[in-house]
Amino acid sequence: MAVIAETPLPDGSTIPVFGLGTWHMGERRSAFEAEVAALRHGLDLGIRLIDTAEMYGSGGAEEVVGAAIAGRRDAAYLVSKVLPSNASRQRTIRACEESLRRLGTDRLDLYLLHWRGGTPLEETVRAFEDLKAAGKILRWGVSNFDLDDMEELAGISADCVVNQVLYNLTRRGIEFDLLPWQQQRSIPVMAYSPIEQGLLAEDKTLAGIARAHGATPAQVALAWVMDKPGVMAIPKSANPARIEENLAALGLRLTDADRTALDRAFPQPRRRQPLEMI
Repeated sequence: MAVIAETPLPDGSTIPVFGLGTWHMGERRSAFEAEVAALRHGLDLGIRLIDTAEMYGSGGAEEVVGAAIAGRRDAAYLVSKVLPSNASRQRTIRACEESLRRLGTDRLDLYLLHWRGGTPLEETVRAFEDLKAAGKILRWGVSNFDLDDMEELAGISADCVVNQVLYNLTRRGIEFDLLPWQQQRSIPVMAYSPIEQGLLAEDKTLAGIARAHGATPAQVALAWVMDKPGVMAIPKSANPARIEENLAALGLRLTDADRTALDRAFPQPRRRQPLEMI
């Protein structure tokens, strides 16, 4: 069983730097058992962090996760998200309760606002605090928040512990401003699509670096993401072998020459860019 490092959160707790994403799970009933088995295999390997959302499969992904963690809830660190259309005070509470029902648990380790909508942030934050007081969530954060959003949120509450955003070698915009801002405040970035939905697994630069390490391009992409302080990765896979491959990226140590080659192939941002989302 792997021992996965953890990074600190602002509330004094810690969160694993590597986890399992579930985007696109729960969309086909015919894939349900295979998806459950894949997540269980991840838990068997020692991967505790599982990220899901009420949006994924219209709740289907949460049902997959619920089946996977049945009888072993304490082995998992559960993250789910509320849609902005449900982000009012009462609707957030109801949405969380529905997520808990689908997940078959009485609590979430972390609950995120999936992205900003029309509801004032103050109202959603009040709902999160209500849920914390009731023990239904242990902590809360956000997703797809750009720097302006995070600064506004910081003026409302200091209790946000994570911002989950799109981040990989081809999507480096957050390095210009958002990532340094969060690092200065010890608010980790949870990187979704860290392999760019598999596209980086075909990249020639990554393939060359991978050969030198006896690794795969996908492992190089994941190692690069987790090479940054306060950044975690949540690749999605329903393939047990691919989960094992992704997990092995934790043992890959990039060299300065590797980083230079990757910066040359995937340049760092030179100016502020709008936050990318997919």
